Amino acid sequence: MEIFYKIIKKPLITEKTFDLIEKENKLVFIVDRKANKNQIKRAIEKLHNVKVIKVNTMITSKGEKKAFIKLHPEYSAQDIAIDLGIF
Repeated sequence: MEIFYKIIKKPLITEKTFDLIEKENKLVFIVDRKANKNQIKRAIEKLHNVKVIKVNTMITSKGEKKAFIKLHPEYSAQDIAIDLGIF
């Protein structure tokens, strides 16, 4: 479990991420820069007991790695956001 917490650093909270949560059932996290998409997917699935459809990543201008997590329709990004204290 501890390794998953090293991969997923923190949720990203902006107006755009709120729209992604509500409209597209996506969550956005800052993750370890060395983590690949499969590692990120596995970490989110284990930490939040959800099924992930897709992971997209990008490097921000600050040099951080941002991961966009698309959840399976049977899981709610809003519920996870509430659990994380975002919503």
